[in-house]
Amino acid sequence: MNLSVYLGLLHKAEQTLADSFRQVAKGHGEEPDVHFLCQTLAKQCDEHQRALQPLVDRYGETPEAEPERLHAEGLSETRQGPVGLLRDLQDLYLLASLVDITWGMVKQAGQALRDSEMLAVVDQCDKQTAVQLAWLQSRMRQAAPQALLVAE
Repeated sequence: MNLSVYLGLLHKAEQTLADSFRQVAKGHGEEPDVHFLCQTLAKQCDEHQRALQPLVDRYGETPEAEPERLHAEGLSETRQGPVGLLRDLQDLYLLASLVDITWGMVKQAGQALRDSEMLAVVDQCDKQTAVQLAWLQSRMRQAAPQALLVAE
């Protein structure tokens, strides 16, 4: 069974996303909404990791066999200025998209296994990830005009 590969990917992706949300919160502290909401979303990712743990305990967790294809790098530093904020939010969106689609794959496995506990975890976490994606997309749209049209 290869479910352990995707549980490992999901566990690592949630951790990477949490760390990246914290990095953006720290690097863009001058934007209070970004700072505080990124901290909140990082905590959600931490909770997702905790909720995932019983599934990892049951099915295992295999490190990614193809890290260059099934891995996303987190943000090690943030960029400066309005364009930097926009790019950092875009990076978060890409990471959150990886998390989102991976939850979708785990959901498919849960349905095939008829594992109600797995489906409950996926349902809760996937809904929160969808809200994270919606906020990121909305915040990028808000930041884009100033970042792209106003001279620095």
